[in-house]
Amino acid sequence: MPDLFGDDAGSSPNEQFEDRPLADRLRPKTLDEVVGQDHLLGEDGVLTRMIKAGRLGSLVFWGPPGSGKTTVARLLADQVDYHFHQISAIFSGVADLKKTFEMARQMRANGKKTLLFVDEIHRFNRAQQDSFLPVMEDGTIVLVGATTENPSFELNAALLSRAQVLSFRSHDRDAAEQMISRAEKLEERDAPLDQNARRALFEMADGDGRALLGLLEEVYAATGEGEVLDQQALEALVQRRAPVYDKGQDGHYNLISALHKTIRGSDPDAALYYLTRMLVAGEDPMFLARRLIRMAVEDIGLADPQALEQCVAARDAFHMLGPPEGELALAQATVYLALAPKSNAVYNAFNKAMRVAKTTGSPTPPKVILNAPTKLMENEGYGDGYIYDHDAPDAFSGQEYFPEKLGRQSFYEPVERGFERDLQKRVDYFKRLRLRRQTGKS
Repeated sequence: MPDLFGDDAGSSPNEQFEDRPLADRLRPKTLDEVVGQDHLLGEDGVLTRMIKAGRLGSLVFWGPPGSGKTTVARLLADQVDYHFHQISAIFSGVADLKKTFEMARQMRANGKKTLLFVDEIHRFNRAQQDSFLPVMEDGTIVLVGATTENPSFELNAALLSRAQVLSFRSHDRDAAEQMISRAEKLEERDAPLDQNARRALFEMADGDGRALLGLLEEVYAATGEGEVLDQQALEALVQRRAPVYDKGQDGHYNLISALHKTIRGSDPDAALYYLTRMLVAGEDPMFLARRLIRMAVEDIGLADPQALEQCVAARDAFHMLGPPEGELALAQATVYLALAPKSNAVYNAFNKAMRVAKTTGSPTPPKVILNAPTKLMENEGYGDGYIYDHDAPDAFSGQEYFPEKLGRQSFYEPVERGFERDLQKRVDYFKRLRLRRQTGKS
């Protein structure tokens, strides 16, 4: 009976090899064969220097799917002659960790160090992450954790302080071409794609080497001798992969940050690109509408008061139309914000006022502007001497409204852009008029 977890005794080595996926058959056998991570494995790469120094510390590999994190960890263990042991945080619990640590202790007692590779390490909770600390400190294991999420947010500070974070990059076009060339050599025929289709295949893979080879394997399996696919035929053959995006994690925050900054930078084309990337990836349109409203009040403000109206209208239009028609309203608001004059004067004024409000206690407003609903308050001088502004010349009394203890403050400073250029004239006008009223000079 064949072993379900081992080689099939009834098949030849060549048959076993052919049954393996293309990505597995092309898996690098040495670190020199790894492509796309020259900043780590090149002549002056971080890992190269570690290997030359003969000392390997605990590491966290941070990077997108299919960038080679698992492969590099395995080859790294071979390079330094450590026992390689792999677990996944998705399928492992406390009991599994205890068994793994005990195995590593036994290996160490026999003179063999263990490189423990933990895939999706960010999936472990705080207590599970803390369990690694003692065995890392006493040398029982060298930990190599892999994560697609930002370690700063997902891993304990104590764990991060004991491990060096190394960033893996998505495969660029050159790395992809190297992988395709290796596949062509293995398959003993060129990839059956014209230049446009070859470029489209790279775009479909979205920097994921494993996905690239998986798509290429589909192409090889579906084409006959001499057949060459163009881009249209390729797209009909394989389904386009969904963009790498997790609405609760790094991709979400990176793209909304990019959208905000491109709008602030008055680049409507880049802003539309990031807006559509998020929509294609399945982002909640109401999240985008809320953020556009926030951008309108933070980065444009009174330089263009209609910016806020545009965004609120876009939100309401989406509610009425739904996707995909409603997405056009979000696009219109995005372009409007990008091209609107920019000002953070209200945003800055609000923050200044908030700091003063938090740090100056509770001084009482001037009694002159307080109502006197009782006889006692009237006797105390509440409202005494108040000037009704509509009855004053120019409908402006020039009274002081700040608490006497605090004194006059200046928060709002309009910029010389858009509608705020006119508002600056009004600020200056009332400032001059206030001075004349308070000093009695005409």
